[in-house]
Amino acid sequence: MKDNKSDTKNKEGKEDSIKQAISPDLANINTLGTPEIPKADEKIHTITIIGHIEGHTVAPPQNKTTKYEHIIPQLVAVEENPNIEGMLVILNTVGGDVEAGLAISELIHSLSKPKVTLVLGGSHSIGVPLATSGDYSFIAPTATMTIHPIRMTGLVIGIPQTFKYFSKMQDRITDFVIRTSGITKTALMELMNSTDELANDVGSILIGEDAVKYKLIDEVGGLNKAMEKLQQLIKERKE
Repeated sequence: MKDNKSDTKNKEGKEDSIKQAISPDLANINTLGTPEIPKADEKIHTITIIGHIEGHTVAPPQNKTTKYEHIIPQLVAVEENPNIEGMLVILNTVGGDVEAGLAISELIHSLSKPKVTLVLGGSHSIGVPLATSGDYSFIAPTATMTIHPIRMTGLVIGIPQTFKYFSKMQDRITDFVIRTSGITKTALMELMNSTDELANDVGSILIGEDAVKYKLIDEVGGLNKAMEKLQQLIKERKE
């Protein structure tokens, strides 16, 4: 009986210590990828978009994902909170669900408050419009961006309507990138349809300065430059 009581107490003690260790900040990082949701006293809110962008279909459990149902409420909260003056979006994504990525991109772009995007590591595929969705964009010198035509896995019906659907979806992405960056449609299409860089696909890989050269991204820089620019945009908006 004594042993059972001591075991029970030990288990309860361990459970209490685990509950104490999992603070609200850690729970938010685990579920939302950010230490806290927008708060009343917060001036700049940071959103991280990492791994696979998950849309209507749940990604495999081994994938690092950014869920659109986590990002969209944060963006709405940033817009509605009068104390938040600007937003920093940090990107390191392989791409993912096209419609989810484009929806998040449009929502970021439509925010009335200053927003700056920073590409670290990579912002590939549907990550490209996410990277251009802010008022100003940065890319780390070693970060990469892969530009390629829209692709789909699974069952594809080989009929003209399927091709038209793909074409319209591609036009939506292309139009958004052209609208939110300085790249021309001719240059974007050439990068998208290049056959020289990807072994098993068409497309191009841009590293750091290359993305700036094509005017896809505004400037090469890291966190310090991104924060300085965001503070400048906030100051200009106030004036």
